[in-house]
Amino acid sequence: MDKRKTDEKQIEDVTCEVDNTKKNTGIDNGQTDGNEQQTLQPENGNSTDKKEEDIDKKAEELDELKDRFQRLAAEFDNYKKRTLKEKEKLYGCAVADIVAAFLPVLDNIERAVSAADEQGGQSIREGVQLIHRQILDILSNMGVKQIEALGKPFNPDFHEAVSHVEDEKYGENEVIEEFQKGYIYKDEIVIRHSMVKVAN
Repeated sequence: MDKRKTDEKQIEDVTCEVDNTKKNTGIDNGQTDGNEQQTLQPENGNSTDKKEEDIDKKAEELDELKDRFQRLAAEFDNYKKRTLKEKEKLYGCAVADIVAAFLPVLDNIERAVSAADEQGGQSIREGVQLIHRQILDILSNMGVKQIEALGKPFNPDFHEAVSHVEDEKYGENEVIEEFQKGYIYKDEIVIRHSMVKVAN
């Protein structure tokens, strides 16, 4: 009997020690930490879900931007094609207008050639003079006129000096001879410089 009591006492003591050990080693705190971890896990899960939502949102925005870019690129390509077509049409109309303006000149050249065969040299001269006046009138109507050169001071903006001469009869840098006439459009755009001789 004494031995049994002794054993029971030992068991009781061991049980107490185990309980004390649990308390001292913080096993209860471990359970609390587990609860905290369980509490944190949902928070971490929410954070992950939010990140995934942000990624999905950014992906949608990127898709929208790509779609907008593709539409803009297509619109710009259509704009280039349209403007190129309009430019070609405008150029074609301009060419047609110019050709139409010169057709009467072509008709007069044909008449002058026919008259030369029948009447001789005088008719050719008169016909050529008529054609010359016609061409100048057409150019004038287009805003093109001849550059004044002879007797004017040399101006590199309008004249191209192909030769020089020392002659005291003329002023310094005066244009004394014109080899080829120059033409200017709207008094702004030089189509061709006058080829001249200049006195130094």
